[in-house]
Amino acid sequence: MNFDDTPQEAAFRAEAKAWIAANAPKQHEDELRKASLGRVALTGANILEVAKAWQKKKADAGWACLHWPKEYGGRGSSPIERVIWQQEEGPFGRLSSMFIIGHGMCGPTMMAFAGEEQKRKYLPPLASGEKIWCQLFSEPAGGSDVAGLRTRAEKHGDEWVINGQKIWTSGAHYSDYGILLTRTDPTVPKHKGLTMFFLDMKSPGVEVRPIKQASGASDFNEVYFTDVRIPDSQRLGNVNDGWNVSLTTLMNERMSIGAGVATGFPELFDFCNSLMLEDGPVIENRAVRSKLANWAVKASGLKYTSMRAISALSKGERPGPENSIGKLVAGSMIQDVATYALDLQGAAGALNGIEDAEVAGKFQAMLLRAPGTRVEGGTDEIMRNIIAERVLGLPGDIRVDKDVPFNKIPTKGRAS
Repeated sequence: MNFDDTPQEAAFRAEAKAWIAANAPKQHEDELRKASLGRVALTGANILEVAKAWQKKKADAGWACLHWPKEYGGRGSSPIERVIWQQEEGPFGRLSSMFIIGHGMCGPTMMAFAGEEQKRKYLPPLASGEKIWCQLFSEPAGGSDVAGLRTRAEKHGDEWVINGQKIWTSGAHYSDYGILLTRTDPTVPKHKGLTMFFLDMKSPGVEVRPIKQASGASDFNEVYFTDVRIPDSQRLGNVNDGWNVSLTTLMNERMSIGAGVATGFPELFDFCNSLMLEDGPVIENRAVRSKLANWAVKASGLKYTSMRAISALSKGERPGPENSIGKLVAGSMIQDVATYALDLQGAAGALNGIEDAEVAGKFQAMLLRAPGTRVEGGTDEIMRNIIAERVLGLPGDIRVDKDVPFNKIPTKGRAS
């Protein structure tokens, strides 16, 4: 594993650093540095507007979606240059959170399966942040089983009519487009009767209902489809081959989410260095130092595992399962870290307001958001299965419905 930049990478880093220093929205830097998982807000400014303005400025200067081809709004950079940019962008990278699904999942899927004319039409405004995309996969009855979906797509002439419901769709309430996985043939096993489309989220019959979370935020949504019409030209891949198309999306999702999951350890370490209790500074307590040491080891392991993936990218190799490992470990770690921080706060840990709580309620926000982190992009159980089956070569789970036609799988209702 090589931690040093090549001369070319060092030159790219210097160029990126200089441009960011000259163009970043510095007036928001302090708040962005203090932001945490579950709470990214700006005083006196609409974060979506600020994020779109920053993304557009990056796109105009050739710094958006660096690894994408230039004709699709990117720069044609190497994967390692993309990593270098993310390192240098620092806290301003938090403004990209509402684009991560479009840039990291929908864009690569469109690149792989859309027609050339569609790619040139839809990808540049996606890269520039002018249009935001979401991913319409999860359903109430499906849980972690994506292939268990029931949203129907029926062919009527040159159009498909969509009816059904999606849930936990991140950013649907401010998205312009989405990629949609549907069931087109219920008479075959569940993985074989799916078809993927992309659609305008303002289409007639699309209803978005934000979900109120425990934290008070509404990042996730329910999306209902009532006789929504989608042209066949907006189909991605072949009819009933949607599972293979979705694998492209899911593979990129694991890489987008898994490589950047926060742990909460740096925030906890800083907090412990400043917190005073009745018997003195918290950092001088043996039990606290023991906890911090354990989490420091985990955080260090995640850092260097990520570095291994970055090193592989630098050599032109394909990274291994590091991102699934990173998401599995970091997802549970941030929940444990936040819980411990609230324990240290005592009764004050019950306060959640930015003005009233310790460190502006950072750990309260982390704790309330952490369960979502452990579910989105694949649950802990899914991550363990991937690591067990595809990395360690262990026997797969028993799947009794694998070869059963979808409409023959026993259920409380009837599949149609």
